[in-house]
Amino acid sequence: MAEKVKLSKDGSSIDFVASENIPTSMKKFRQSPEIEGFYRFIYENDLQKEAYEILDRIIIERKNKRAEEKASAKAAAKEAKQAEKTAAREAAQREKEALKAAQAAKAAVAKAKADKEAAAKAAKAQAAKAKADKEAAAKAAKAAKAKAKAKPAPKAKAKPAAKPAKKAAPAKKPAAKAKKKK
Repeated sequence: MAEKVKLSKDGSSIDFVASENIPTSMKKFRQSPEIEGFYRFIYENDLQKEAYEILDRIIIERKNKRAEEKASAKAAAKEAKQAEKTAAREAAQREKEALKAAQAAKAAVAKAKADKEAAAKAAKAQAAKAKADKEAAAKAAKAAKAKAKAKPAPKAKAKPAAKPAKKAAPAKKPAAKAKKKK
């Protein structure tokens, strides 16, 4: 397989030979020349404990990062849900207001119609009253005209001046009448 690991000239880093194919499975990944060289370097320099700690730290960091991403996604979903609820509440409120406005408009139209009908009835009644008054005035005028055309009634002759009253009758006569009645 691969030969010994090649160190850089100053010894601070590892020189790997890059392969052109990307491994597609875990087995092929482990057997790739770069990874095999890495394993060999760790084994030959007795760095297993340090490599384990480094890899463990990397794994923990990745887990924390995933947990944070999950938490932020969950928070974002919660915020979105809350925003959706708020939007739904606002939409329901707008719908209620629109319904109230429609009902108020409907009531105003009905009131206007009722007022119009009442005004029409009042106008009709007033017109009928005016017509009746006009007819009554016409009849009165006709009657007055007819009365004016009619011959004046003959005037009663004036009675002659009142004659002086007769002398009062003797008092005996009324008493006599009283006796007769008994």
